[in-house]
Amino acid sequence: MNELSHYDESGRIRMVDVGDKPVTARTAVASCIVLLSPETLTAIREKATPKGDPLEIARIAGIMAAKKTPELIPLCHQINLSKADITAEITDLGIRLEAVAKTASQTGVEMEALTAVTVAALTIYDMCKAVQKDIVITDVRLDSKTGGKSPYSR
Repeated sequence: MNELSHYDESGRIRMVDVGDKPVTARTAVASCIVLLSPETLTAIREKATPKGDPLEIARIAGIMAAKKTPELIPLCHQINLSKADITAEITDLGIRLEAVAKTASQTGVEMEALTAVTVAALTIYDMCKAVQKDIVITDVRLDSKTGGKSPYSR
């Protein structure tokens, strides 16, 4: 296992200094699934949910969340996002959400993508809870990241 980077030599929590790292183009993609009943999916398709269109509201919420990530996750660096976007696809089981975050920075955008997709899922939950009480958010994960020294793809 690698040494934990957020601890100093005394064992105290610290924010990692990325000042000497090169600026590179970085992208992260995260996804999750919101499990919904057939009745709720029909209401979404027919634009008949009581609070409005949950997919569009979730997209906006996810984009806003990506921009707020360092305010929510204590040791995240504040970075300039060049892109934050959410796609929402209706499937047989519910809604599949995907978040893309991009930057040119000294550190990655994984947390921004993960925060975006999670807040988008929570927004769908909030928008649909009047129709369905047993909504499940599942399979939140990082699908890929590029740039930096450790590219990743699921």
